[in-house]
This record gives sequence, C-alpha cells and structure tokens, in this order.
Amino acid sequence: MSKLPNLTAAESIPDAAMDEVTRILQTGDLFRYGSDQSPVALLEAEFAQALGSKYALAVSSCSAALFLSLKALGLPRDAKVLIPAFTFAAVPSSVVHADCIPVLCECSSDYRIDIDDFSKKLPDCHAVIVSHMRGHTSDMDAIMALCDAAGVPVIEDAAHSLGTTWAGRNIGTIGKVGCFSFQSYKLLNAGEGGIMITDDEDLIAQAVIMSGAYEHNWKKHPVLHGAFAKWQNQLPLYNLRLNTLSAALIRPQLDALPQRVQLGRRNHDYVAAILAESPWIVVPSSMPPEQRAPDSIQFNLHEMSDAQVDNFVSQAASLGLKAEVFGRSNDNARAFWNWNFLKSNPDQPKTRAMLNRACDVRLPSRLSLQECDVVAHTILDALTATMQPKQG
Repeated sequence: MSKLPNLTAAESIPDAAMDEVTRILQTGDLFRYGSDQSPVALLEAEFAQALGSKYALAVSSCSAALFLSLKALGLPRDAKVLIPAFTFAAVPSSVVHADCIPVLCECSSDYRIDIDDFSKKLPDCHAVIVSHMRGHTSDMDAIMALCDAAGVPVIEDAAHSLGTTWAGRNIGTIGKVGCFSFQSYKLLNAGEGGIMITDDEDLIAQAVIMSGAYEHNWKKHPVLHGAFAKWQNQLPLYNLRLNTLSAALIRPQLDALPQRVQLGRRNHDYVAAILAESPWIVVPSSMPPEQRAPDSIQFNLHEMSDAQVDNFVSQAASLGLKAEVFGRSNDNARAFWNWNFLKSNPDQPKTRAMLNRACDVRLPSRLSLQECDVVAHTILDALTATMQPKQG
C-alpha cells in the first residue's frame, strides 16, 4: 500500500500573505486600530461581502465571537441557552462566560440536532446556538420555524461550515448571528482567530465596543454612528480584537476558498463511496437542502462492540492513521460528559450512543484522489484486521 499522506498539516499560507506580514512587521503597526486601512478592517469588509452579510467583526477566536454574540443579545443572568449535545467544549464554555446556563439537546446518529428533543426544550430557553458540528447542517428550516415562532434568537456556530450552503443560503447568514473560526485546521488558516457576521446594526455595535473598540475607535467601523453612540461607555470591554498579522494571513486565502470547498467535497464523497462498501460503516448522507464544505469525514461504526471499536482505533494507529471515536477517546472535548465545568449536565443517551460509534478522520482539501484512496483503504484494512483477524 502507498504511504499515508500527512493529514495533520494545516492549509498552507499563500506567498501574498507572507509578503504582507513582512510589510506589516517592517512598519511595526500591529494594532487593528492603528490605521484606517487596517488589514482587519479590510478582512471584515471582504468577509461580509463574500458571505452576503451587512456587518462583520473579526475577533480573537470563534469562541470570542459566540461569547460577544450572547452578550450583545442582552440576555439576563442565568438565561438558558439551548445547544446541541454534540459540539466542542468551547460552545458551552462561551455560554458560561456570558453568565448563562447551557441546556443540551439530543443529537441523532447523523450528528444533527434531534428536532423532537429540541422542540421540547426550546420553550424554557432564551437563545439558541446551533453548532453545525464537523460541517453537518441540522434542519435549519425546522429550527428557524420553531425559534421564530417562539421569538428566540439563533446564533450559528459555523466554525466547521464556512462555504456550506442551506437551500442556497450561506451557513452563518440564516440565524441572527453567524460565527466562524480561523484556527489552523479550518479552511482559512490563521493559527487562531474568528469572525462574526450579522445584519443587525445594534447587535454589531455592541459587539464592536465590547470587543475592545474603546474611546472612539468604533468610528473606524462602517456602522451608523448613532448605534454606537447609544452604547458608548455603557458596556464592559473584553478586549477580544483580532490583530493585523492574523488578518494579513487570512485575506489572501479568501480567493482560494471556493476551490478548497470544491476539492473538500470531492474528497469526502470519494472516500465515503469507498467506505460504504463495508458492512461495518455507515456514512450519514447530507440533507437535501445542504451543500457541504467538508475537510474531514465522519462515519458510524456499525454492529461493533466497544472492544471491537477500540481495537479498530488501535489497528488504524498501527497503520499510521489517527481515527478517533469521539466517545471512546480519553478526555475528548466533544464528549459532553467531559464538560465537568457545567453545574448541571444530565445524560443525553441518544447522543452518547452516537458518540461511542462516531469516528472522525481528517480529510484536507489539498489531498489528491490517490491520497484519498490510501486513506480509505487504510480504514478498511483496519476494520478487516479487527473484524476478521487472521487465524493461528
């Protein structure tokens, strides 16, 4: 078998970004409000235009964007925020930081929000964060219908879904706010960083001020200044700004995004078709309105015991492949039972069962189909070694 490709390397940084970083370092102008033509301001304008949103605010992480979104909603202390039980620990953490209480709802075997459980828990909640976890889009038509009828605002955690569309609309533009990540393993790589988008002028004005636009730095944002004047000196400053170097790294990658989305979808579907040949693998299909932008693949290990699942992971590792089962790896930050910082964390049995069989493998868009073939057959070889071990 051919050698496995490196699945852990992040997206490469374009030469244009490196040139811009050098220029900025030579000027020493690293503060986002140091210039009217700050790379951060330019990134915000370009990102908002690319997504079809009115306003964007670049911040230090997607977690910061989620936190600021909750604070800008003006929720009362101890307000309940409904989130999926399958998400990254940063999501309930952002709720806790915002002095709110996370309420977990079940997710189904296809990794998406269980609408029945969601609808039961929604009446007690003041806001919703929908995590499109690993790029799997929950039924946004059903979610928005329920939330609009209840008057509950929706924040989209789109950290894994840049480039994904739902019924032709960009993910992140369907709820009141969309939050994205520029962490190294995302489609746009700045190491760290995040951005939030919205069409709500009052909400973005509050988020801008709280992000650290003190005194009159908010005047450098393209929002009607009346919205800022209302909040001047009324809000705490959390200083969650994005720096110019991070913005300089991201901006040239925006042009590469459509190709990365196309290649990521191609690679995912190619590997999924091969894995579907195995009786021990189920790859959940996308929903009809959904056009995904995957950079990894998830599949459920079917009709296997816990011991067999663990053995498969070990077999894959022996072949050089990291195949992680969310619920079977120690201290995984995506397993809700590990969120010991929550005061209340009742069991979500449907999600627990899914996480104990859901396997995650990185599948970067930069891979060739030949490399994808090696990844897919390494998975199948590990399964064969697990389920049909050699005799004697």
